[in-house]
Amino acid sequence: MNTAKNSRVKSFAIIAAVSTLLWGCGADDKKVQLTAQQEKQVAERIAPVGHVAMAGQVVAAATTSAGAARSGSDIYSTNCVACHSSGVAGAPKLGDVAAWALRLEQGLETVYANAINGIRAMPARGTCMSCSDDEVKAAIDHILDNSK
Repeated sequence: MNTAKNSRVKSFAIIAAVSTLLWGCGADDKKVQLTAQQEKQVAERIAPVGHVAMAGQVVAAATTSAGAARSGSDIYSTNCVACHSSGVAGAPKLGDVAAWALRLEQGLETVYANAINGIRAMPARGTCMSCSDDEVKAAIDHILDNSK
């Protein structure tokens, strides 16, 4: 009986010692810096695999070659339409001149920055993590051209 108790105490002591040693492994206070290529790869891996379309919506398929810029209309049709056609979470609707005029009072560069970085309920790049800054701006231009 004493041997079994000693065995359990030894096992606990070994587990405690190993846990203590492993506790500090990998606990580095330095921030890991990713290269631009690594950041791009991470963004591609965590990008959504699909998009939600409401009944009756026409969604254009994104068929682009690598590196080719997509049009603002293509970006809008695949990434922006879900929120900006129905006003989800306060998103200004395509064609709502008054709502877009309020945003444009801050300046076009601010509207671009908000679309790229996200604002309130809108995620960064409007969920288009594969979009370049220029493509996001093209999508905004498309929305504004159709909201006059």
